[in-house]
Amino acid sequence: MIEFEINNIKLKFKTDNNVFSPTNIDKGTLAMVSQVNFDENDRILDLGCGYGFVGIYVSKIVGQNNVVMSDISKESVELSRFNAELNNIKDISIIQSDCLDNIKENNFSLILTNPPYHVDFLVPKKFIEQGYKKLKVGGKMYMVTKRREWYKNKFISIFGGVEIIEIDGYYVFMAEKRRKNSKTKEKNINKLSKKLERKYSYKK
Repeated sequence: MIEFEINNIKLKFKTDNNVFSPTNIDKGTLAMVSQVNFDENDRILDLGCGYGFVGIYVSKIVGQNNVVMSDISKESVELSRFNAELNNIKDISIIQSDCLDNIKENNFSLILTNPPYHVDFLVPKKFIEQGYKKLKVGGKMYMVTKRREWYKNKFISIFGGVEIIEIDGYYVFMAEKRRKNSKTKEKNINKLSKKLERKYSYKK
């Protein structure tokens, strides 16, 4: 059992050795949430929720009805449901889904994710590509990893730009879905990718 306090919010979590970061809240995840300004009107997807820290934490800020949690693992979904009840969260939506396949909504203002990144890029590739489609215009995707270049290039290719912040060896990526008014504008984005990279990417 993990007991944790963040921004005066006390939380507790049952974990298991088969889920990610079972003995403490992952530092990369904490780095990511530290960069997000939450609003009570946000509609948030915790993508790859594990045992539920992010979704349960943000539901205490924006309201449990405004949060969806998902994970491919049945065990993670069950743990998240248990931990939601443990933290007095009764009405949160927790869905078992391979990437975003079972996520029907497409109007999220925030997607937060700490994807598996130690093996290959297949899962984060789907997260970024499918996540873009599930955001409303002006919505933002936050992702944290320990690798930089592939993620930077992928975000730029899908979103047109990305901000990168390095915190304690982790890279927090933030990309915003912007309105595309014409095919010409899309072409300009592609042509200006190097300029966009300099504008939207930086490293501490």
